Amino acid sequence: MSGPGARGTPAYDDLPRDAAGAPVGWGVFGPGDAVGRVNLQSAEAVAAAARAVVRGAVFPLNAPHDLFTPPLFGRGRLRHTRLPIAGGAAFDDVYDNYYPQASSQWDALSHEGYRPDVFYQGVSGAEIARGERNGIEAWAERGIAGRGILLDVSRALAAAGRPLDPGSSTAVTVADLELARREAGLEFHPGDVVLIRTGFVEWYQRQDEAARLAMSRPGGLRAAGIEHTEAMARYVWDSGAAAVAGDAPGLEVWPPDPRPEAAPFGYLHRILIGQFGLAIGELWQLDDLAEDCAADGRYEFLLCSAPVNVPGGIGSPANALAIK
Repeated sequence: MSGPGARGTPAYDDLPRDAAGAPVGWGVFGPGDAVGRVNLQSAEAVAAAARAVVRGAVFPLNAPHDLFTPPLFGRGRLRHTRLPIAGGAAFDDVYDNYYPQASSQWDALSHEGYRPDVFYQGVSGAEIARGERNGIEAWAERGIAGRGILLDVSRALAAAGRPLDPGSSTAVTVADLELARREAGLEFHPGDVVLIRTGFVEWYQRQDEAARLAMSRPGGLRAAGIEHTEAMARYVWDSGAAAVAGDAPGLEVWPPDPRPEAAPFGYLHRILIGQFGLAIGELWQLDDLAEDCAADGRYEFLLCSAPVNVPGGIGSPANALAIK
């Protein structure tokens, strides 16, 4: 474990609290910060991560944009038109009804606030709506690059005799993540991109049309993911991670728990994004990478991602590569 205070940040238990008892990570990287924990990917950390490349094996972590059909979370279908130009000697194309978060994706720091009208760094909903603060361009202009590590929870739990059903609302606990970390022989380093595999994408590809349609309807989605607890929030913060991404549709166990008594951790996005400034990725294609990691016993790699540079963007395709 990298432990509390990774790269000069306070430990979770030293963070200030709001009136509801939620930890507040605003201001850790300065009052005007719009990058969040991606700041932990220092030049030194990136250079060290590059030394993890020993074979030159490249693993794209991006599922096809139309894999999740019908789209999840009420998103629309992409309309892709190829346009002949120059008398048919060339082509252009246009995307209509394009949802950047319909497949493997990043959630920008404008995607979820801690509560209505309160986003990371205290940014208002009006500022988000005008595209003034916390947009995806902050990461696009910087890039996301550093050490990636894979916590293959699906494989670790199967080996322990507790196979995980990725299409069920099963909470992945801190103990489960620790099991996967120990099995992989990993320690956390500041600035890591932590990848969590539940097996959801592989499972989804086996589902028939009726099952996919049911998942796309309001309230129809069930998926395993990280638990809605303060213990998980503490674990993520104190790991020193710059980003946490997974193959699950919501990263956390789905659906979230909206009950007032479950607050402030019943919907963990609001803490991880709105309070911590954590980069969250979802629906990443991790299966080929996981097979390779199991084969060679190395669960760390260089991870590079180039989010789309759209000022005020709320999310982006992952555009991610793992290089071993």
